[in-house]
Amino acid sequence: MEQRNNKTIICSVFFLDIVEYSKKSVAGQISLKERFNAFLSIAIRDVPVNDRIILDTGDGAAISFLGDIEDALQAALSMRSSLLGEGVRMEPTLLVRMGVNLGPVRLVKDINGQPNIVGDGINVAQRVMGFADPGQILVSRSYYDAVSRLSQEYAGMFHYQGSRTDKHVREHEVYAIGYPGDFTSTQRSVALKEEIEHSSGWHKAIATTKIYWEEFIHNVAVWERRGIDAFRKASVTQKATVVGISAVLMFSMVLGIYKLAHRPVAPNVKQVVSTQPTVVTPASAVVATPVVPEGEKKVQGVKQSSRVRTLVETTGGPAVVSLAVLPWGEIYLDGKLQGVSPPLLELQVVAGTHKMEIRNSSFPVYKEVIKAKPGEKIKIKHSFK
Repeated sequence: MEQRNNKTIICSVFFLDIVEYSKKSVAGQISLKERFNAFLSIAIRDVPVNDRIILDTGDGAAISFLGDIEDALQAALSMRSSLLGEGVRMEPTLLVRMGVNLGPVRLVKDINGQPNIVGDGINVAQRVMGFADPGQILVSRSYYDAVSRLSQEYAGMFHYQGSRTDKHVREHEVYAIGYPGDFTSTQRSVALKEEIEHSSGWHKAIATTKIYWEEFIHNVAVWERRGIDAFRKASVTQKATVVGISAVLMFSMVLGIYKLAHRPVAPNVKQVVSTQPTVVTPASAVVATPVVPEGEKKVQGVKQSSRVRTLVETTGGPAVVSLAVLPWGEIYLDGKLQGVSPPLLELQVVAGTHKMEIRNSSFPVYKEVIKAKPGEKIKIKHSFK
């Protein structure tokens, strides 16, 4: 550190700002800042003290990482995980914007003789942070260019947001981790979950419907944005192929609707009434014969299909899987996508043995086999690191 004083170096800067901090009461500000400092301490605990300089900005902080440029990204991901996992449950809610930049800074001494940083590197980090939504991480073009070349996993974490103009009419190309509204969606899911726990009857059914609808809309939006990102990164040939296929599908759909609308109406056919009496078989006399597919198993000495076995095992009701995934993960149950957690916090499964996978594009897949009993509550907690 001593050798770097009064020198200009290129380093990564992580800038954070607590949203609407000045509008809170003194007690509210103290509560927010204490939790903010706790989350930030966890985020940078693995970075050597000599490789970082922390500046307290009052309503946030700025951290200059003098060593590995990956340190800024890991700290930002850890902070985002804490915000989505615990920040949404705080009262008042902790809302934080985050920005990362790679640029020149000058190491100097402040009025107390402590290490300080000044320069364009920290200024751009603050500007980039100002463009972010609560809970979202934005990075500058310079930082993206550097970190995306370290590994393919890092490159896949970002999606391009375009060019933004700051108050000084300076253009900044920014890339995001996470999508606008992720924090709000998670906060909404938590609120609906609490509403379910404290309600009954129709109110509970309505609240349950709301949370499933919120998760569905969120997942649709996520896949839509991923499709747009993939299209942007595609080559000209790939884009032309996609446009061509879309045009063919659209034409086929319009042609099908046209044919359906202009289909000739069939002439009326005289209804033939049978003179034979109708025999009605009582429902109690109907015996369903299950079809036994391949892979059949024996239950209490009798061969049954997987469908019949499921009905037998779920007499006591479905099991509930409680999810706690950091920073996020796609939840697959028996090979089928169930949603993204967060905001997905709970999952109902039929009793029996299931294979669960939690996927994050930046980390190896986490796999777990669960044996669910009727009415059982199972907790699954996993953190990608």
